[in-house]
Amino acid sequence: MKSLTFSASKPGLLANRYVRTILLSNVLLQLGIWVRNFAILLYVADVTNNDPYSISLISIVEFAPIFVFSMIGGTFADRWRPKRTMVWCDLMSAVSVFVVLAAILFGSWQAVFLATFVSAVLSQFSQPAGMKLFKRHVEPEKLQGVMAMFQTLMAIFMILGPILGTFVYEQWGIGVSIAVMGFMFLASAAVLASLPRDERETVERRDGFLRELAAGFRYVGTSRVLLSLGGSFAAAGMAVGLLQPLGIYVAVENLGRDKAFLQWLLAVNGAAMLAGGSLAMGLARRIKPALLLILGMTVSAVCTVGIGWSTLIPLTLALQAVNGLFFPCIHIGINTLILQQSEEAFVGRVIGTLNPMFMGMMVIGMSCAGLLKSALSLGLIYSAAGALFLAGTAVLAPILRLSGSRAAASPTAAD
Repeated sequence: MKSLTFSASKPGLLANRYVRTILLSNVLLQLGIWVRNFAILLYVADVTNNDPYSISLISIVEFAPIFVFSMIGGTFADRWRPKRTMVWCDLMSAVSVFVVLAAILFGSWQAVFLATFVSAVLSQFSQPAGMKLFKRHVEPEKLQGVMAMFQTLMAIFMILGPILGTFVYEQWGIGVSIAVMGFMFLASAAVLASLPRDERETVERRDGFLRELAAGFRYVGTSRVLLSLGGSFAAAGMAVGLLQPLGIYVAVENLGRDKAFLQWLLAVNGAAMLAGGSLAMGLARRIKPALLLILGMTVSAVCTVGIGWSTLIPLTLALQAVNGLFFPCIHIGINTLILQQSEEAFVGRVIGTLNPMFMGMMVIGMSCAGLLKSALSLGLIYSAAGALFLAGTAVLAPILRLSGSRAAASPTAAD
């Protein structure tokens, strides 16, 4: 059994060197990614005169790698040393960004899609590697607090990211925006390089890649908790997919305002998510992760139905705020359960198996949203999304009593 490197004698989560370092790395990466996302969006809109196909292609190259490379990246993350994997992924992302920058300077504007695609692919290798470091070096009882801290960071950048990305692009253009992204990846690699060297792992037998890939599917399939998480992922993904394209209709149809009012609905939700991250950090000390997840999904179900039918601006804003306040509970509960219920050797493959379930159903939901909107009222669609959140909660309810113990699949699943 591998020994764990803990810092239990020091108070606070930031006393752990791995938490501190990976948090700083994520700050740098979020800066680069948000500048990239909005700079590329605005640049493509300018170059193509708001061509909807070209703009939608940005989302395709960002999300497609999750389907194709998530399980592949998770399997390799289980095979490779995590620190080395993260550092090399950041370095390779930086190199690809500067190649793209050179192509743009020589007049090939389509190269901006490559910058998004390459970094999205490499993130499927680096993210599970980071989770493996948490699994190895953070005390189990502190994992939920760490996930809450990172969820708060994500909420901060959901508010500040669009502002930063728009400002950099409008002030200095696409060249500087892409360069900023490259330097942020380099800085992240430098920060991660300061971590101690990966432990030299002793492996008696290393199966081939395909055998280990199949072992990951079997591992998830023999764990009641992980299977329930997969079902919950699928239901929540479908619900989010239905809702994502329809927010503008809440502003226009239900509230009788113009489409620009949507930014205020999103701002209220984002600010509440920021506060919700801090709330979830407090709840994480006293509530099991499965209960935290069920709480978040139940509140989302109620608020989603209310937003779909509300025609009062104060009520809609209040529901958006409550929804945002509890939404971090979903992400924190999911990530904590994955780490607690997975053995270290399978963390990458568990993440690689579950993530596509959410993203796949989200894309299906987004594809169906337009068709449903032409046939049903907004209230009925939002009610259906709320029912999906409740279905995801029902899937999780039976495992609530199991979440306090290790209910992951047996190591024999890999044999």
